[in-house]
Amino acid sequence: MPASIQRNKLFVASCMALLVTSLSFGIRAGLLDTWKHSFGLTQEDAGIITSTAFWGFPLAIIIGGFIVDIIGMKKLLVGAGIFHLAGILLTVFATGFWTLFFSTLLIGLGNGLVEAACNPLVASLYPENKTTRLNYFHLWFPGGIVIGTLIVRFFGVHIPDTLYMANWQILVAVMLIPTIIYGYLFSKLDFPVTERVSSGVSTSEMYGALINPLFFLMIILMFGTAITELFTGQWIDVLLKNVSDNALLLLTIETGVMVLGRAFAGPVVHRLSPSGVLLFSAIFGALGLYLLGHSTGNMLFVGALIFGIGVCYFWPTMLGFVSENLPKTGAVGMNLMGGAGMFAVSIYMIFMGGYYDRLVAEKLPAGASVSAYSAPDATPAMATALNDAKAAAGPAIINVTLVIPIILIIAFAGLFFYMRSKKKVAVQPAY
Repeated sequence: MPASIQRNKLFVASCMALLVTSLSFGIRAGLLDTWKHSFGLTQEDAGIITSTAFWGFPLAIIIGGFIVDIIGMKKLLVGAGIFHLAGILLTVFATGFWTLFFSTLLIGLGNGLVEAACNPLVASLYPENKTTRLNYFHLWFPGGIVIGTLIVRFFGVHIPDTLYMANWQILVAVMLIPTIIYGYLFSKLDFPVTERVSSGVSTSEMYGALINPLFFLMIILMFGTAITELFTGQWIDVLLKNVSDNALLLLTIETGVMVLGRAFAGPVVHRLSPSGVLLFSAIFGALGLYLLGHSTGNMLFVGALIFGIGVCYFWPTMLGFVSENLPKTGAVGMNLMGGAGMFAVSIYMIFMGGYYDRLVAEKLPAGASVSAYSAPDATPAMATALNDAKAAAGPAIINVTLVIPIILIIAFAGLFFYMRSKKKVAVQPAY
């Protein structure tokens, strides 16, 4: 590593950039219902808006992954800062569906470029300890969600007699602070080349590594791990608001557990191995989702706690597994993994937004209109019926999603035993 590379400062700046990404998730999760109320949006509209960040992300991370070795990580992060700044300002001045749509798209593009540059940056800075360091880096994702949800909860000014935020623009503008800080830090620091370039792995070798069957399997499994973690986290307030008075606090507990889990990732990964961690995560993720979909009262907080334990290692360990076991895939491999995960979440959100609206409509009296029941002039009886319908629809969505981590348990069990047998073969003495 050249002496001009200040890896600790680069790591801190990377964490600050990821903080902006996660704040956008946490604050948006707490403002979805406010935007629905302020701009007359349906849950399907809200699903389309939130999914925009998830398909803007894979677009940026995949393109960024293919060009990061060519133009360098610094230029990608300058682009991330520009997209973040534009997206935050457009959100602050949003006037309806389309301005929220495009502002969320810009923020998603910024988020994708942060991941496209920072994942290979962390791997290049700490080649001897990649999985653990990626977990340390990614603890700022749930950490930012915790901060974002607490900002909404404690600094949001409610419209009288509602849970809607009157000062939501100010809450969004808070994200400008870390955006300006990380942009300044990166502009002053020198960057290393990516690990693939420094290792002398050719472009043809990299593309050859991408067609490895194990890499294809990890891409498919990334679909499931990303949906399990990110869809549930982004929608937990909407899905459980009518089941619990503290639905947003459930997200805070879940992500708080994720922060602690990733902070102590080193001994966990060392003891269980990456494939063992993924199997452990799938089991606890499934159990947590089951409790969230079948509980009320204080048991919901137990479910959030267990779910947080389950999903805390998913994203960084998936990236670390590929980086350690398929190192020739380089930055492109890591970024294809991230892009695949976010793309899957975006499609799932759009589908589930419409499905949620249909479930609510089905649980209202025959011939009833959701828009009429949610209108300002709805009678108390209509409002109660709508709340009951939402209280039934939210857990139903969670129970459908529960199928995914159950499938992951089977898949990761197979991966765990495959990697263990491969390791035994590797250490078999020659005769």
